[in-house]
This record gives sequence, structure tokens and C-alpha cells, in this order.
Amino acid sequence: MNGAWLGEALWLLTGGAAFAAGVLNAIAGGGSFLTFPALVFAGVPPMAANATSAMAVSPGYLGSTWGFRSELQALPKSLIQREVLIAALGGLMGAGLLLLTPAKVFSGLVPWLLLLATGLFAAGPALAKRNSGQGHPAWRLPGLMAVAIYGGYFNGGLGILLMALYTLTGESRLNTVNALKNLNSFVLSLLSVLAFALAGAIVWPQAVWMMVWATAGGWAGARLAKRLPVQWVRWLVISTGLVMSAIFFIRA
Repeated sequence: MNGAWLGEALWLLTGGAAFAAGVLNAIAGGGSFLTFPALVFAGVPPMAANATSAMAVSPGYLGSTWGFRSELQALPKSLIQREVLIAALGGLMGAGLLLLTPAKVFSGLVPWLLLLATGLFAAGPALAKRNSGQGHPAWRLPGLMAVAIYGGYFNGGLGILLMALYTLTGESRLNTVNALKNLNSFVLSLLSVLAFALAGAIVWPQAVWMMVWATAGGWAGARLAKRLPVQWVRWLVISTGLVMSAIFFIRA
């Protein structure tokens, strides 16, 4: 009886985390801070948890991209094609790097990656204010490649990294920044998830279960976006990231 109760509780934990992640990603980002730890606590090994978490939150990116289609249509096609290609290559490289990393090494990196992503998320508004608005610097594409590799390797904090990159490289309109962020997040996540699936790194029962709840959370989050103060959500994400970083440092 106790074992059956525990199993049901773990399913509720992963489903609830996925729903909350969908809400967070729709409003401010940071959903992987919830899905990844929930999977680890449910007994999924860290590498498989990272791959499964990426799979779980990926459907939300497509809906967000569709929501910003008018902003994307206003951009030069050559720019979009070039950046989508770089995001795809970076996502595949990051996924390959994860699959080649020994499980013990990745487990040791997890708390540092969580802490890095949390710090970057917290610094997002300050980084945005430094935007010079003087066009696209030469390091924009190499920067995108680096962020895409990071996103393919570890999804946590990907959105805020992309937003920081675009605001620092000449995109002054927030809607354009969000459009590019969502498009490239979708592309690199799709490619990295495909690589994870082909390598057998995804735990499918949890992945499918969490995808359903993450999609529902994304729909709910979109409805809340105009009502809930974004700063509240940002503090929730930062607090969650710090707590999870501390827990994983203790477990390491």
C-alpha cells in the first residue's frame, strides 16, 4: 500500500511540476527549474531527467512562436534562416555533448548549471538595460551558437540567456526579442530532444505525462500573463533556482 501511494505521489509531483513549468515559461521562463528536479526526486537519473525535462517543456515553445508570428514575419528572412540554422546546429552539439558526458561528471555539474542559470535569470533585467541599440555586433552569431550549445546540453535558463543575447545585440523591441527567443528555443529543443530520443535517453512514460500537463500549464499561463505581476513570477523562479541549487550541492 505504501509503495502504491508513493508511486501515485511521484506521478502527481511530476505532473504538477510540468503544469507549473508551463505556466512559468508562458509568463517569465524558468520552467526547467521545476521539471528537472521533480524528475530527479522521482528517481530518474540526472542525465535522463535532463533529456526528459527538455522533452516535457518543448511543446510550449511552438505555441509561443505562433503567438509572435507577426514579429517574425517583419524580420528579414535571411536573418531568420541564418539564426535558425545556428540554433539547430548548437542544439545538436549540446545534446551530443551531454550524451558523451559520463553520468557522474554530469551529476557534479548539475548544481553549478542550476546556479549559473539562476544567476543569469536574476541578472536579466540589468543585462537588458545595457543594450546599446547600435545594430548587430559581430559576436551575435557566435554568441547564439554558444547559447544554443548550452541549451542543448542543459535547458535550464535557456530563455533568459537568449533574451539577454538579443537585447545586448541590437534588438530594442521586447516583442521581437521574445519572438526570436521562442523560435530558436523551439528549434534547438526540437533537435536536441530528437537526438535524446534516438539515443534512448528519454523516459517516455514521464515525458508524455509531463508534456500533457506542461501544455495545459502553458495555456493557463498565457491567460494569466496579463493579470499576474511578472516580478512575482521572477522572484518565484529565482527562489526556486536557489533552493534547488542548494539541494543539489548537498546531494552531490
